Amino acid sequence: MADPTSPPPPMDGELAENLDLVISDVVRISSNGGFTDLFKKDCTDLGRRISLLSHLVEEIRDYTPHSSESVAAASSSSSSFFDLFLSLQDSRRLLLAASSFDPNEDGATKRIAFQFQCVTWKLEKALANIPYEQFGVSEEVQEQVELVRTQLKRATERYGGPLSCSKISRAASQPLLNELEMLQSGNKGFDCLHLGSIGNIDQEFKRKVKNGRPGNSSTSDSHEVSLRVEVSSTSASVCASNTAEEGDEYSVENQDESSKPESVSIPEDFLCPISLEIMRDPVIVATGQTYERSYIQRWIDSGNMTCPKTQQKLVHNTLTPNYVLRSLIYQWCSKNNIEQPTALMTGKIKKSDGSFRDVSGDIAAIQVLVRKLSSRLVDERRGAVAEIRSLSKRSTDNRILIAEAGAIPVLVNLLTNDDALTQENAVTSILNLSIYENNKELIMLAGAIPSIVQVLRNGSMEARENAAATLFSLSLADENKIIIGASGAIPALVNLLQNGSPRGKKDAATALFNLCIYQGNKGRAVRAGIIAALMKMLTESDGAMVDEALTILSVLAGHQEAKLVIVRACTIPVLIDLLRTGLPRNKENAAAILLALCKRDMENLTSLSRLGAAIPLTEITKSGTERAKRKATSLLELLKKLQQQQN
Repeated sequence: MADPTSPPPPMDGELAENLDLVISDVVRISSNGGFTDLFKKDCTDLGRRISLLSHLVEEIRDYTPHSSESVAAASSSSSSFFDLFLSLQDSRRLLLAASSFDPNEDGATKRIAFQFQCVTWKLEKALANIPYEQFGVSEEVQEQVELVRTQLKRATERYGGPLSCSKISRAASQPLLNELEMLQSGNKGFDCLHLGSIGNIDQEFKRKVKNGRPGNSSTSDSHEVSLRVEVSSTSASVCASNTAEEGDEYSVENQDESSKPESVSIPEDFLCPISLEIMRDPVIVATGQTYERSYIQRWIDSGNMTCPKTQQKLVHNTLTPNYVLRSLIYQWCSKNNIEQPTALMTGKIKKSDGSFRDVSGDIAAIQVLVRKLSSRLVDERRGAVAEIRSLSKRSTDNRILIAEAGAIPVLVNLLTNDDALTQENAVTSILNLSIYENNKELIMLAGAIPSIVQVLRNGSMEARENAAATLFSLSLADENKIIIGASGAIPALVNLLQNGSPRGKKDAATALFNLCIYQGNKGRAVRAGIIAALMKMLTESDGAMVDEALTILSVLAGHQEAKLVIVRACTIPVLIDLLRTGLPRNKENAAAILLALCKRDMENLTSLSRLGAAIPLTEITKSGTERAKRKATSLLELLKKLQQQQN
C-alpha cells in the first residue's frame, strides 16, 4: 500500500488498484461487524457508501486515453484520486479504531465521533474534485458518485455541521495518520483480504433541468402554466462551495459541555432503514417493515424482490401508506420544535433573502370555497372548483392560502369526478398549486398521482394535457420521479405523445424527458413504446417535434435496453442526416446520441463509417457548438481507431 505521506503517484493502474484494495478492505471491515452499538450504524453506513465507489474505480482502471492531450490531462488530474485514496485510508483506520475503542477511556467516545465528522467531510470534498470527463467516467457512475457525496454531506451535518478547512485538516490528520496507525500494525494480513465484487445498484440519472417560470394573468385559461424543460449542453456538475474560516485548532476534549445545545434524539422507528433519515411518506411492504416510499421504490425498481431489512422475499410489491406512523412523526416534530417535512408557515412566505413577508389574500373567502368543493350540489361544486382554478392561477399568495385551507385532498378526490368540467378544473387547479414548491409535497402526500394518471388516460384532451403538465411539475423533485414512474404514468404519457394534440404532445414530451432522467424509468419508457413515437417525431415532414425527440433520445441512449431498441429502429441513418441538415442544436444532440450508441459497440461504429458520417462530423468540428465539437471529435477518434484496426 502506498505511503500516505509520499507525493502523488501517476494516474496509472497501480493507483487504481490501490483504490480498489482499500475500498475492499473498508467494505470487509464494516461488514464483519464487531462494533459497539454506539458506533455500529456509523460504521456500516460509511462502509456502504464507500462500497458504491467501486464502480468509479473500475471505470478509471479501464480508461484508455485517446490522445497525447488526454494522457497529459489524466496525469495532471491524478492528485484528485490521490486525495481520494488518502481519505479512504483514513476511513479504514477510523473503522479499525471504532472496532476496538474502549468506551470507558476518557474522551474516547468524543474523539471517535469527531473523527467520523472529519472523515465524511474529507471524503465528500475529495469526491467533489474528481475530473470525470478526463477519465471517461460514464454519466451513470457520475450520478452514483454524486449520490454518495450527497449522503456524506448530510452525514457531516448530522455529526455537528460543517467545520472550517483548517480545523478539519488539523483535527483529522494527526489522530488518523499517527495515533490510529498503531491499530493497523496489529492486524497482520490486513492488506491481503479483499472482496471479489460489489453488486450493482441502480442510480438516478441527473442533468441540469431548467423549468420555465409560470405565466401571469396573460397566460391562457386553457393552459395556466407553461412548463418547459431545456437540456443543458453539458453534463451536470456539482460545485463544492468551500468557505473555510481560519481559527484555533478544534479540540473536542476542551469543549465546554454546558455551552453545547441539547440535541434531540430522533426515535429509531421514525428513520427509514435505507436512507437513515426521518421519513416523510412512510409505507409498509409485504413483510410488514416500513420504509420511506421513494427509497423502497428505488430498491424494487433495481430488481430486488426481498425486504432490505429482513431479507425475506416480497410476495408482492404493493406499498401501503403508514398513516399512523406519519401522524406520529408530525406530532413528534411539532412537540420538539423540529421543522416538519411538509410544514407551512401560516400567513408567511419566505423571500430570497431568508426573511418572511405576510401573505395577502382573502383567507375567509378561500375557506368558504374549499368547503363548497365537498358540496353535494353539482353546480355548487363545479362553481367552487372553477373559482379555485382562477385564484390559483393569479398569485403565489393564493396558492399558499388555498393549500393551507385544506383544498388539495379535496381537489384530488374531484379528479375522479364523473363531471368532465369539474375534472378539468380540478387537475388544472392542482397544476397551478404545484408551482409553489411546498405544495408539491402536499400533493404527493395526498395520494394524487394515481388519480392524475387516471385523468391522463381517460380525461378530455384538455384535462390530459394539464395532467401531463402536472406530472412534469411534480417530477422536478427527484424522489417524485421514482414514485411517478412506478405509478403507470409513463405508458399514458407515451400514448399522449403519439396521439395527443400538438400542445398535449409537447406536455407529454416534457414530462417524459424529466421522468427519464431517473435511470429506473428508462426501461419503462422503452417498454411503453417511446422509441417508435420518437422516430415518428424525427421523420415528420413539419419537423415540429425534432428538438423534443432528440432531447429525450439523448437521455435514453446510454441505457442498454434503450440502445438496442434505438438501433433496431434504424435511427442511425436518420441521425446522420440530421448531422448534415439539422439546426445547430439538432446536430449537437444527434452527435451526442451517436457517440452513446457507438461507444464500445463495434457493429454500430462500423455502420456509422459505412454511412459516411465522417464528412458531416468533420464539418461539425469546425463550425458546431462547443458540445457538438467535443462529441464529433470523439466520434472521429473512434472511426480512426476502427480504420486502423481494419487496415
